[in-house]
Amino acid sequence: MIVCLFWHFHQPMYKNPVSGRFVLPWVNFHSVKNYRQMAVLSEETEFPSTFNFVPCLLEQVEDYVLDRAVDPYQQALETREEDLTERQKELLRVILPDGPEDRTISAAALEAMFSPVDEPGRSREEKLESRRRILDGLLPSYRCLWDRGVVELTTSAEFHPLLPLIFDLDSASTPEKPALSFRHPEDGVAQIRRGRAVFTRFFKREPSGFWPSEGGISTEVAQAVHEEGFAFALTDENILWKSRPDIRHPAARMRPYHCRGLTVIFREREISDLIGFEYHKWNEKDAVSDLIGRLRSRASEGGEEAATVIALDGENPWAAYRDNGVPFLRELFGRLRLEPGLVPMTLSGYLRQAPPAEDITLTPGTWLGSFDKWVGHPAKNRAWESLNRAREELGPVEDLLIAEGSDWFWWYGEPETESFDRLFRAFLRSAYRSSRRRPQEEA
Repeated sequence: MIVCLFWHFHQPMYKNPVSGRFVLPWVNFHSVKNYRQMAVLSEETEFPSTFNFVPCLLEQVEDYVLDRAVDPYQQALETREEDLTERQKELLRVILPDGPEDRTISAAALEAMFSPVDEPGRSREEKLESRRRILDGLLPSYRCLWDRGVVELTTSAEFHPLLPLIFDLDSASTPEKPALSFRHPEDGVAQIRRGRAVFTRFFKREPSGFWPSEGGISTEVAQAVHEEGFAFALTDENILWKSRPDIRHPAARMRPYHCRGLTVIFREREISDLIGFEYHKWNEKDAVSDLIGRLRSRASEGGEEAATVIALDGENPWAAYRDNGVPFLRELFGRLRLEPGLVPMTLSGYLRQAPPAEDITLTPGTWLGSFDKWVGHPAKNRAWESLNRAREELGPVEDLLIAEGSDWFWWYGEPETESFDRLFRAFLRSAYRSSRRRPQEEA
């Protein structure tokens, strides 16, 4: 049986359009620590993973590489301990919430920026130089791995929009919808097209594969993705079961399908979630043994040409693992390469062996199944209504394309939304200001 590992790299647009400042440190943090870690382990083990880079993440990494990023968190990391202000200490505790007392928080936060795969040096100056070197080499290292055929790179729509809702918000089946709906398939197409162009600028090659943000897909979205030049897309098995309620055999998710010219692959949810949320509690060898046992069970169901696709977030799970997940990932990559009857491949490698043979009409959905995490709550609906008003008044200006990102709607209605609420409102205000208009409610 073929085994495909797919890692999704994403951070929303954290740069405030008014101040120009990065309001959260996660592009910087994950680039230096987790994106770097995955490249090093791929090089070390030559394991054929597929990595998905969201275009707006690439653009923000570039800001750091070119020293265009105005980042108060990084400024705090560069400030000597004795010169830190109380505000800077608060910022460093965002990076290291369980860190030591204030007198050593700067050194501890700087140390926390690095993965165990790196030896950044002992002095503060050496660590800061290591950070610079890692950032400069990050994207070139992935391009090199791809060019050598070790890994594959794929991409998403530019600002991580939930495409079925951008195409038509009414595709969400939630009973509590916004009073003002949203229907701009042309924006969705623009986000797909722009994302492809951004990716190609950075990696000098066009992507074949596409991860629709949040796994959000529909038949209309699949057609647009195909028409913009992509060969295949990956989404969640939830979509398969919703689209084809007549088939429930597990082997059904282990083959590709054909939708409006696009090859569609479905990820295996159970094992993906075990890596994301459970295996960090286990001894690494036991966790990988359990995972391989599950894969062997899948192989008996699907046969040699079947594939199990394990797909998940490639940055956030590792904080819960021992040594940032390095022992687990080394064990996983090493044993999968040697396990008889299991053949690791990139997604394109898999599709070369098993082209789609069956058509499917896709019911709109996400990796969670429904759209309830992004629409239906009063706070989420108000955000959609604000976006819709601005879009009708101003057209598809860039700040509104950013405001179409899924992250803002995900966090509305949650306990900690302040940073995302401020950013969403800032992008709306910036759209009006750049268009020399005022929102109707302020006119």
